[in-house]
Amino acid sequence: MNSWTIPQNCAIIKKAGFVLPDFIEKGVLQMRKNFGAQTWMYPMPVLIVGTYDENGRPDAMNAAWGGIYETNQIMLCLSENHKTTKNIRAKGSFTVSFATADTAVPADYVGLVSGNNTPDKMEKSGLHAEKSTTVDAPLFQEFPMALECKLVKFNEDGIVVGEIVNVCADERVLDENGKIDTDKVNPIVFDSVAHTYRKLGEKVGTAFSDGNQLK
Repeated sequence: MNSWTIPQNCAIIKKAGFVLPDFIEKGVLQMRKNFGAQTWMYPMPVLIVGTYDENGRPDAMNAAWGGIYETNQIMLCLSENHKTTKNIRAKGSFTVSFATADTAVPADYVGLVSGNNTPDKMEKSGLHAEKSTTVDAPLFQEFPMALECKLVKFNEDGIVVGEIVNVCADERVLDENGKIDTDKVNPIVFDSVAHTYRKLGEKVGTAFSDGNQLK
């Protein structure tokens, strides 16, 4: 990355009447590199969408683009050609699980192949499905945390919006207070620049709290 030192130019710039921020006077200003329009976002969750087809066969899909839409609602970006899309339309329900470090391989696999042309996709994935008790969609034993959702709407741009009717988690990923422990879940994120999966790191702060010290 290109950089240029500031101190030797500070006197000239200040003499011209400009006020320099402290960080410029104290060191090196790093120049930014432009990459153009890219679908890069840090971090991106690895979401596994679980559905049943019209015959009750479970399916799982790795959805790269998704997130919270509104309070108690989730959004997924799915094209019409996906089997998952057809299943959601047919059943009106789906689950969203979070891939973990231990499940990176099967999580990646279900994003590489389609149930449209791989009938034994689930058998090859090694994932074990069990029916959700709240929606007409499968949960997968290997993923310890999931959102259970009912379809709200599906627009022409391929945006699926679902109501989160329940969040469930295995007891093995709960802390001593019965809350979900991120370290025990051990979720992974997708690095869209390097095309790799990465684990989450350690806690660095407390949300809706640490910023108060700057007020």
